[in-house]
Amino acid sequence: MSETYMQGLIPMVVEQTNRGERSYDIYSRLLKERIIFLSGGVDDHVASVICAQLLFLEAENPDKDIAFYINSPGGIVSSGMAIYDTMQYVKPDITTLCMGQAASMGSLLLCAGAKGKRFALPNSRVMVHQPSGGAQGQATDIEIQAREILALRARLNQIYVDHTGQDLDTIEKAVERDNFMTAEEAKSFGLIDDVVSSRPVTDDDKKALDSDTSEIEDKS
Repeated sequence: MSETYMQGLIPMVVEQTNRGERSYDIYSRLLKERIIFLSGGVDDHVASVICAQLLFLEAENPDKDIAFYINSPGGIVSSGMAIYDTMQYVKPDITTLCMGQAASMGSLLLCAGAKGKRFALPNSRVMVHQPSGGAQGQATDIEIQAREILALRARLNQIYVDHTGQDLDTIEKAVERDNFMTAEEAKSFGLIDDVVSSRPVTDDDKKALDSDTSEIEDKS
C-alpha cells in the first residue's frame, strides 16, 4: 500500500439502522458524539471547518459539552483567532484535550477551553511563543506590518493572561522564545487544569449514571 494512499486514507464506520447500512467517515461519526479534532496546522480552511462544527453542535444542543481534541504545531494567527472567538461565542462548554502537541496557536486554543475542563495526556507537549512574521516593500509598509504584529502579540498575551491566571509580565517572559512544557508543567502554568491518562468523567456521564441508578432503585 503506497505512502500517499495511507496519508489520504480516512477510516469508515458502518452502522446498521432500521433503514439498512449507513457509512460515515470516522470524523463525521465522532462529530455525532460532539467530538471535534484539530490535527495539523491551523489555516483558514481548517478554521472554517472547526467553526462550522462548533456552530452546528451548538444548534443541535446548546447545553451539552463539546469535546475538542488538539494535536497541532500551530499556524496562522488570524485563523486561530477565528476558532478562539467561536469557542467563546458558542453556548456549550468546550472541553479541550491535548494529545501529541499543542504548540503556538494550538496552545492558545488548548487553554481557551472551559475552566476546569482543559486536559492533556501524560506524554503530550505544549509550547508557547510570541507570533512571528516577515514584511517587505517600502519602509512605510514594513512599519505598518511591524505595528500590526506588535498589536497581535499584545492581544495574544492578554488572552494567555485571561485563561492562565498568570500576570502579564510572567506571560511576556514566558513567550519571549519557544517555551516547551511537559503536561505537568503546562498544568502548573495554568494552560490546562489536569493531566489525564484515562477519560475524565463528564457531567453527562454522571447524569447517565444517576439515571441508571434511579431506574435500578425504582425496579427494586
